[in-house]
Amino acid sequence: MESITIKTAEDIAGMRVAGRLASEVLDYITPFVKPGITTAELDKLCHDYMVNVQGTVPAPLNYCPPGYTPYPKSVCTSVNDVICHGIPNDKALKDGDVVNIDVTVIKDGYHGDTSRMFHVGNTSILAKRLSQITYECLWIGIAKVKPGVHLGDIGFAIQQHAEKAGYSVVREFCGHGIGKIFHEAPQVMHYGKPGTMEKLEAGMIFTIEPMINAGKRDIKTMPDGWTVKTKDRSLSAQWEHTIVVTEDGFEVLTMSDGYPALPDFITLK
Repeated sequence: MESITIKTAEDIAGMRVAGRLASEVLDYITPFVKPGITTAELDKLCHDYMVNVQGTVPAPLNYCPPGYTPYPKSVCTSVNDVICHGIPNDKALKDGDVVNIDVTVIKDGYHGDTSRMFHVGNTSILAKRLSQITYECLWIGIAKVKPGVHLGDIGFAIQQHAEKAGYSVVREFCGHGIGKIFHEAPQVMHYGKPGTMEKLEAGMIFTIEPMINAGKRDIKTMPDGWTVKTKDRSLSAQWEHTIVVTEDGFEVLTMSDGYPALPDFITLK
């Protein structure tokens, strides 16, 4: 990856708009996530909302990093044991499923990237707990963000919380810098050692997006080249936000009116 870019006030304003719009896609899709709907139908609803209502571009559609084939859909839908990059398809969601919907929109050249977990009908206690602990991992990581902190401090805090709950942290995928480019420096690991890796500076923008497995951390990539599952078929969960480092802390750029309640330990300014 290239060196980390420090965003200007204009960049941050653009990212603030893109981030809110990305979160609003997830607000919009929430009531549709129920037994019987297919992930392909959810993808079309999201696509049409982005293009026709928001005037945004779905960043994943035809996205093609080196070594991959073009991604064929507008959002990622990762169901049950799928860790990330699940491709929407014609299989209907059923009662008890859990699904992560990952949205990235482009507005005026800026990328807003966020994901949430959704519970389909009546889900298990295990699934609810995994989702909740992963949600806490996200916010524990975010709460660490301020100038002078190292990326390793964020990863360490997330790893400690996940492993204390008996879960494992996926290591092959991580958060990333973002702006006018979808994926840029730095890489934001969700495990690590305090005081290691890059030091945060005001104006850095990146995602934090922990992928936490109920079983072991080992992964398996499916033949489509995109879909990544847990090797032991255990459940996986993920939550994601885009964050800017401010002079005295952080601002979460991917918030919206319909965002779920924050953990008790988080107070936003």
